[in-house]
Amino acid sequence: MMYERDVLAGNWRRPLKGKIPQVPAEPDLVVEDAESGFCGAVVACDKEAVTLEDRFGRRRLFPLDPAAFLLEGKVVTLVRPAAVSPDSRGPRRSASGSIAVEGLRARVARESRIYVEGVHDAALVEKVWGHDLRVEGVVVEYLEGVDHLPEIVAEFEPGPERRLGVLVDHLVAGSKESRIAAEVSSPHVLVVGHPFVDVWQAVKPSTLRIPAWPVVPRGLPWKEGVIAALGWGVEPADAWRRILGAVSTYADLEPELLGPVERLIDFVTDPAQDD
Repeated sequence: MMYERDVLAGNWRRPLKGKIPQVPAEPDLVVEDAESGFCGAVVACDKEAVTLEDRFGRRRLFPLDPAAFLLEGKVVTLVRPAAVSPDSRGPRRSASGSIAVEGLRARVARESRIYVEGVHDAALVEKVWGHDLRVEGVVVEYLEGVDHLPEIVAEFEPGPERRLGVLVDHLVAGSKESRIAAEVSSPHVLVVGHPFVDVWQAVKPSTLRIPAWPVVPRGLPWKEGVIAALGWGVEPADAWRRILGAVSTYADLEPELLGPVERLIDFVTDPAQDD
């Protein structure tokens, strides 16, 4: 992803000089309000304002001011979408590649849930699969690690109509995560994972215009090691802003993450639960 400038440099929220691209505020477009940092998907737009909904379901209304939003790390001006005849267009696709549901009203949340390890995992899942999750009424929550996963599962009390899907980082043979996951045994719980040390690695290097994710020596903090090797010179939170901002669709992610997330969504939305 090529940025108009370094979004992590000082005064990066200040509007750029020159022409700012105008982007239609289409439903489910994920943008960030440049002033407040609120990030969410477009759920409504009129001639004066746009409503964004974040991954927690919180909604905020923002005026359609010039250069007021960030899209994939670039300053943009959101505009009201032009009216389009339904017969003149094909089916619109969501960021996950599924056929988008027009005029979506999020269904009442299921009792079933998907748990992920941390806030970065949750943000990435929301950005790519947010539309699908709202269609299905699935809530994603994060665990802040998996050390106490068996206790968390027991407290959740999974059942036939209360399924639990868990996405685990670094779920490879012999890892601590694999040993903890093996302690969970229930037909109503599905624990899957990806092989990456951190979900950052699930974003394709080409998406960030880097040759590869750096190899960090064992014993060093992974995120800080990556930032140092890439020469970004920022804090992890700012690095994550850059990484997440570069992702727009499932094509920006590695298959090792795509498959597990799709499995979890299928598991917690099994039609048998609705009988």
